[in-house]
Amino acid sequence: MYTVGIITASDKGSKGEREDLSGKVIEEMVTEAGYEVVHYVMVPDEIDALYEAMCHMADTLKLNLILTTGGTGFSTRDVTPEATMKAIERETPGISEGIRYNSLKITPKGMLSRGRSGIRGKSLIINMPGSPKAVRESLEYILKPIHHGIQILVGDDSECATPEKPQTQK
Repeated sequence: MYTVGIITASDKGSKGEREDLSGKVIEEMVTEAGYEVVHYVMVPDEIDALYEAMCHMADTLKLNLILTTGGTGFSTRDVTPEATMKAIERETPGISEGIRYNSLKITPKGMLSRGRSGIRGKSLIINMPGSPKAVRESLEYILKPIHHGIQILVGDDSECATPEKPQTQK
């Protein structure tokens, strides 16, 4: 079972003034997909707070997947992509492009997402949109492919066999 951390970027949410609906959607969907949510945090829309949360989840908790929600738009307080670029060692542009591609099939406003994704150590970090609906649509699109990516990232060859491609015996 792969481990997940959820980071919600929200000034109001971090003060307890707003319920985190998007983070709950992430938690529900990854749990249903067989992942274990180990850490869930709400932080203000600040680069340092986001960066520290990502680094803690990747470096200390050694989580396989870190999903952020919020802070990917055009507001001056939307700094999640900048924090992510500071935290990652290698970018995974296909994931972010895939999320935008899928969003554009639903609404032209999908082009306004600045979300990024990348790898830090053995952790995959992905910025998700801030709305529960957009989070659900995005996760439905990327969950299966990123599962395979995590398998490769952590070197878990035992789970790479599929019914279409059986694993060979050594």
